[in-house]
Amino acid sequence: MIFVTVGAQMPFDRLVGWVDDWARAGDRDDVVAQIGPTDLVPTRLRVLPFLDPPEFRRTMEAADVIVSHAGMGTILTALELGKPILVVPRLGSRGETRNDHQVATADRFAADGLVCVAQSPEELALQLRELEQGANVRARISSRADDRLLTRIRAFVDGAPGSPR
Repeated sequence: MIFVTVGAQMPFDRLVGWVDDWARAGDRDDVVAQIGPTDLVPTRLRVLPFLDPPEFRRTMEAADVIVSHAGMGTILTALELGKPILVVPRLGSRGETRNDHQVATADRFAADGLVCVAQSPEELALQLRELEQGANVRARISSRADDRLLTRIRAFVDGAPGSPR
């Protein structure tokens, strides 16, 4: 199953439309999409407008591939679960978000080999084909911060003026 998510704050019709077109062209019936508040009516996707956090996580766990906006929460959860993720960053110039911070996020994670990025419907189709064929290494991260980082943060907080001891 392919799980598409746009987050819960705003629609991302460009991404949903691209995936819907891809699913229709490939006669796919295994694509579930959390699409948020939108007037767009996909014809090929099984649509779930909103998911509560436990249901969202269960859906991600069941997915073979995640397709998402470049939101940190979704990216980190996919990496924690070891799921391959394809991101399409929202663009400020298109009014999909307030600025291009998602482009920077996608570029950084892609540079580290942790996500695939698509900037067009053609790239989305190519990346999905490669992910389904297992071309991407499934990176995993821990669900909690490294103990060394936590120790340094605690030491900093404990040494800060006015901090509780």
